[in-house]
Amino acid sequence: MGVAIDKQLLKGTIPLLVLHLLAHADRYGYQLIKSLEQLSSGALRFSEGTLYPVLHSLERDGMLRAHWQVAASGRKRKYYAITDRGRRDLGSRTAEWRTFAGAIEAVLSEGDDHE
Repeated sequence: MGVAIDKQLLKGTIPLLVLHLLAHADRYGYQLIKSLEQLSSGALRFSEGTLYPVLHSLERDGMLRAHWQVAASGRKRKYYAITDRGRRDLGSRTAEWRTFAGAIEAVLSEGDDHE
């Protein structure tokens, strides 16, 4: 599977990833967990105990809204949807992440010429 990613490193990126996925479609918690795992080829694995506090915090901050939906199986699921405020925040977080990731990559690649 590759290198395990430190949980502290991931902590600040979870809201960005959740907002990004929800900008494309409403999802319920377990669906978000599976989507993150699948899209990252297994590198990003989150437990419900990690994800749900993030969802609740984003909802409390007005970035998400939740609604209940009954599946074909008859099971009720709590779906999350991004709000307009969440979309604006996603834009800011995405720009910040790209600047951060680019800066880290620039520093890490500096030594490549000397190895």
